[in-house]
Amino acid sequence: MTPRVPRLSSLWAIMKKPRAAVGRRAAVGRRCRKQASSQAGREKHALNSSQANPSVPDDCAGTIPEFPEAPAGLAKRQEEVVLQASVSPYHLFRDTAEVTVFRESLLSWYDQEKRDLPWRRRAEGEMDLNRRAYAVWVSEVMLQQTQVATVINYYTRWMQKWPTLQDLASASLEEVNQLWAGLGYYSRGRRLQEGARKVVEELGGHVPRTAETLQRLLPGVGRYTAGAIASIAFGQATGVVDGNVVRVLCRVRAIGADPSSTLVSQQLWSLAQQLVDPARPGDFNQAAMELGATVCTPQRPLCSQCPVQSLCRARQRVEREQLLASQSLPGSPDVEECAPNTGQCQLCAPPTEPWDQTLGVANFPRKASRRPPREECSAICVLEQPRARGGARILLVQRPNSGLLAGLWEFPSVTVEPSGQCQHKALLQELQSWAGPLPATRLQHLGQVVHTFSHIKLTYQVYGLALEGQTPVTTPSGARWLTREEFHTAAVSTAMKKVFRVYEGQQPGTCKSSKRSQVSIPASRKKPSPGQQILDSFFRPHIRSDASRLNGTAQ
Repeated sequence: MTPRVPRLSSLWAIMKKPRAAVGRRAAVGRRCRKQASSQAGREKHALNSSQANPSVPDDCAGTIPEFPEAPAGLAKRQEEVVLQASVSPYHLFRDTAEVTVFRESLLSWYDQEKRDLPWRRRAEGEMDLNRRAYAVWVSEVMLQQTQVATVINYYTRWMQKWPTLQDLASASLEEVNQLWAGLGYYSRGRRLQEGARKVVEELGGHVPRTAETLQRLLPGVGRYTAGAIASIAFGQATGVVDGNVVRVLCRVRAIGADPSSTLVSQQLWSLAQQLVDPARPGDFNQAAMELGATVCTPQRPLCSQCPVQSLCRARQRVEREQLLASQSLPGSPDVEECAPNTGQCQLCAPPTEPWDQTLGVANFPRKASRRPPREECSAICVLEQPRARGGARILLVQRPNSGLLAGLWEFPSVTVEPSGQCQHKALLQELQSWAGPLPATRLQHLGQVVHTFSHIKLTYQVYGLALEGQTPVTTPSGARWLTREEFHTAAVSTAMKKVFRVYEGQQPGTCKSSKRSQVSIPASRKKPSPGQQILDSFFRPHIRSDASRLNGTAQ
């Protein structure tokens, strides 16, 4: 039997009334007393569940665990009660007029200022709903944790190679990894293909039409991705929250609490749902993300160009602080601020983090504290057959199908201690397991590459070993010999390309092509500076031939 759902007004009344009022009400009769007790118990259960909910992945942050015995709508109503009880009205949109102005201003700005992006053109011009959803799906997955400028070329190549879900479903994982190489977060591509196969093989080629079914049925599709596909491709009036939207909403409503916390995440999703335009949900969601990406940026936001600056609480706070600092007016300026009736507002910044005048609106949102990535060390070797038949070849081995960089190809490596003890011996054993007996004396240390993944700072100690002779070395399963040209088009990570540069000696010093990687080469292998070469040639002309040889090698 379906349990009775208490009305929202009843739950709210219990939370507002003091205990004495609840006691007088219970005295009316046993039946009323039991009902009040039952409602308070459910309310307490919801509060405890919300507060104890651990952190969850970004793409599904803010969800409240559903109770198997509760109706589907109960958890949502309980969530609303918890939010209303914990939040000052200062952080909310309190009337429909304010919401209407926000929608109209944002959409008008978007119609004039939106960027011309390939996935937008494709989605707008596609009449087939499944193809449109696929076009949006690919773009949203690629854009997770990746800048638009980087995604454009990858998206264009992807859609040229696999223009439909059916094309992607029939591709191999090797092909997917190969095209995704360099884009990072490689599990995204794998999950995207898994989703395509499920749509083709189990759903008859039809992409689910709502955010709820998209999230439930498709692997790798979380709350944000589901909402984006449903609103942009199918016109469902559902809000979305990504990093850009978090920044916009936190500033517009002066939310200074940690946005990664469960309560704040719930409030942001609630605000996004309240604001989304039912007539143009896809455009509205893209407009909110566009605003965060181009105007309401993390540093140095362009507030004068913001279409919703008149509704921005962060901007109002800046004006208030400037007035107080100038002391041009006696007393407090006539600018609204958060003033909860009791206790500390759970959406305001904690007292331990005072206002920073130099940041302005960038005081919002509060930066979440992040754990530093754990540090690991790996010895890795570029094993090459310079005189192999058909041209020089290098050995690559495939990573396991799960974990970091799953399924990608890399040079043989072994995890070692940062101290460097025994790494030469351990690496040689690993190489011999792939290529048979090898001359230990030819294994030479060349330098190191430091590459930071999302949660790991990995230092590669780079070695090189060139084999003599033309006889191909036996290749076991999970390994293959590639030419240098094949290597550059293979499914290898950016870190492997950095390692190969050290081997080639083409880029000494710090690698400037990536802020997250550093390449170091021993001083004995570094190319002399131009000034040093001039001095050397002046005082010791006989070293010119050596310098030329070194320069030629470094090219």
